[in-house]
Amino acid sequence: MRRILVYGDSLSWGIIPGTRERFAFSRRWPGVLETALDPSGRTIRVIENCLNGRKTVWEDPFKGGRNGAQSLSATIEAQSPLDLVIIALGTNDFQDTHDNHAWASAQGIAKLIDIVRQAPIEPGMPEPAILVLAPPAIVKPQGPIAAKFRGAETRCAGHVEAFRVVAVEKSVFFFDMNTVTTASRVDGIHLDEDQHAMVGNGLAPLVRDILDGEVRE
Repeated sequence: MRRILVYGDSLSWGIIPGTRERFAFSRRWPGVLETALDPSGRTIRVIENCLNGRKTVWEDPFKGGRNGAQSLSATIEAQSPLDLVIIALGTNDFQDTHDNHAWASAQGIAKLIDIVRQAPIEPGMPEPAILVLAPPAIVKPQGPIAAKFRGAETRCAGHVEAFRVVAVEKSVFFFDMNTVTTASRVDGIHLDEDQHAMVGNGLAPLVRDILDGEVRE
């Protein structure tokens, strides 16, 4: 069985925009991806480690455990062997509590890539390929989360290119979610149900080629 780890935040956890509820696995993009890669469910397993509010490398002043750099190594060790690690973070770096811009968030992604490569997996286990996702650009935040993301649409400007540069420098795979969807029409941050389907199905050809060794980092 081929094993894929998604290390993400609420966009991958599947929060239903405007609520605190969660889409079912089959309706959030990791589940859509798993089905697109293997409708039988026998040869591909997409493993989710996704936490609402998770940032790349920053602490949250109000909630513990949101620094993605702190739990990633243990997650890789626990879930190995892995064929692919998908890093799907960045959106929360631009919350109102931090004055981060695209370059800083991209450097957080770079650190996470290093952590994956240095994780203490068991001897003989393969080092997984790494795929970085650039999240949809934040539009004007709306609803209950508007205050938390005040000004985020400005702070995130240029994040796609900044993430792409890091992916090239670190020789990892890259996918821009903005090529298949925008942010939620409901809150301007997350993904609506149809957008989860767009992301999962849009990712499938690239992930299939990575697993088959048909594309190079």
